[in-house]
Amino acid sequence: MLFPPHARVWTGRLLLLTLVVSALVAPWTFGPVHLQLGTQMLCLLALAYLWNLLAGYANIMVIGQHALVGMGAYAFYGCSVLLEWPLLQSLLGSLVVGLLAGILMLALIFQLRDAYLAVGSWVVAETLMLACTKFDAFGAGSGMGLPLDLVKRLGRNPTDRAIAIYTLVALVTALIAVSVYLLMRSRIGLALGAMRDNEEGAASIGVNTVRARILCFLWAAPLTGLMGALIALQKLRISPASSFSMTDWTIYVLFIVVIGGLGSLEGPILGTLLFFVMREFLQDLGVWYLILLGALAIAVILYEPKGLWGMLRRVLPDDLLPLRHRPPQTKRKPITP
Repeated sequence: MLFPPHARVWTGRLLLLTLVVSALVAPWTFGPVHLQLGTQMLCLLALAYLWNLLAGYANIMVIGQHALVGMGAYAFYGCSVLLEWPLLQSLLGSLVVGLLAGILMLALIFQLRDAYLAVGSWVVAETLMLACTKFDAFGAGSGMGLPLDLVKRLGRNPTDRAIAIYTLVALVTALIAVSVYLLMRSRIGLALGAMRDNEEGAASIGVNTVRARILCFLWAAPLTGLMGALIALQKLRISPASSFSMTDWTIYVLFIVVIGGLGSLEGPILGTLLFFVMREFLQDLGVWYLILLGALAIAVILYEPKGLWGMLRRVLPDDLLPLRHRPPQTKRKPITP
């Protein structure tokens, strides 16, 4: 065989490493326009990793993730503009508010399952969005732009600001990816992997599915709120329509994960790349662009439920980001007569 299976795995890992290196050197090799595109890609990749953790492993099929994004964005505005906190403290404030919003959502919808869980999370998200329209300090229904002095903290010119925002988003995305990987390598990750494969079987062998779900949701909620703050920084404004956008922060994320491969670490990466390739080449088609996205998602669900990574996994003997746990090697004692 000219291209053995293990060589394919290492080729894939080399391509993945190339993507990581390209992301690291982007501030020194790309201009502001491409950095803004890279920032958008990293934002959706981070959100896709977090939603994949909930839906792909813990079987928490929420479609109200945009609530946490919006609450994080509004918390950042409140901390940085209204309370006049420094930038780092404002980002930490969005992290805390994301956690509190996650606890609220968890308390309201945790007893729901399947379609009721999805609809319940959406109702909570819409309720929080409508509540934010009632606060004049945040611009009510039209929103508010970030003040000029806050924007200048990121850089005196558009290029410096693009580099600063991209760097922040890249660091947080790396933090999310590494934290998800380490979580899946832990004992909790073993439980989540078992729940992904067969939830009833996992419960029958002693996995506490309730505790695993709670920990998983509370792991993802504050990080989603932090991403909302970074999205507000990128857009330089907050508003109910954009900060709580179901299309941008939930529907597109669902598409990325479903197309890439639900319940895998490689799937969100493949889905993000495909989504932005299609967006760059097809967005001029207007409504047909959205129709093609929907048709592709339906086709994948019907004919390849495990997504692009599931299709590639058929010809690869191992994952690019393996999560296997090997038992420790023990030396055999020699048999004495």
